[in-house]
Amino acid sequence: MDSNLITLNGNEIYYESYLHAHSKKTVVLLHGFLSSTFSFRHLIPLLKTEFSVISVDLPPFGKSGKSTSYIYSYENHSMTIIKLCESLQLKDIIIIGHSMGGQIALNIAYLRPDLIAQCVLLCSSAYLQKSKRSLIMSSYLPFFHLFIKRYLEKSGVEKNLRNVVYDHSKIDKEMEKGYLEPFLEDRIFHALTRMIRDREGDLPNEKLHEIHTPCLLIWGEHDKVVPLHIGKQLHKDLKNSKLIVLKETGHLVPEEKPEEVLFHIKNFVNEYK
Repeated sequence: MDSNLITLNGNEIYYESYLHAHSKKTVVLLHGFLSSTFSFRHLIPLLKTEFSVISVDLPPFGKSGKSTSYIYSYENHSMTIIKLCESLQLKDIIIIGHSMGGQIALNIAYLRPDLIAQCVLLCSSAYLQKSKRSLIMSSYLPFFHLFIKRYLEKSGVEKNLRNVVYDHSKIDKEMEKGYLEPFLEDRIFHALTRMIRDREGDLPNEKLHEIHTPCLLIWGEHDKVVPLHIGKQLHKDLKNSKLIVLKETGHLVPEEKPEEVLFHIKNFVNEYK
């Protein structure tokens, strides 16, 4: 595994690369909101036996930069990932996005369909509107970043994990530490304040209808964050898509069912060889 830091669009982008000597396919992993490459810790060891893997920390999360001048919109995140892929001379990638990362993957498929061979959406965010005007205006208050910090501290990492994981026995100290660590640095709360202002709404139906990239949707049956009915609607709006529902699974499908996720990804990729 190689750890890398590259400056793109005025922010530092951290990514991990796992090169496969005999595979011509490259998988690019995009994590969800309040997460990092850590969320793919069980899936990466499986994926790298089949493909080359690039796992990205989307700013301001993980080890990527937390610049307050960076535009934290989905479109700019997408352009940043596109520039990263171009700098690495990647073509015909398999892009895998979890939750918010799925929405960014959809934006990339919409903006640069020539770059992507297949798109895998793991409990992808969809149909969310832009932040309310009142919240955006509040974000300009001098100490708003402290409000975000206190809100996240009050909810607590264990409580949040119990909301996204179906089988609570999988929650251990390693998992709690991995999801807590990025929030031990205060700079992230300033960047999250900027993110509230910059985040536009999810892709509307008419743009989803224009995406023809083959899309595999993998959903947890008991997802409380992005419920299954969202996945079913997304399946209808993405004309070239397939929906797989994992039993006894919540929102964190890469953590809970990595072997099943790999199985369905391999079958999906082989369909389009």
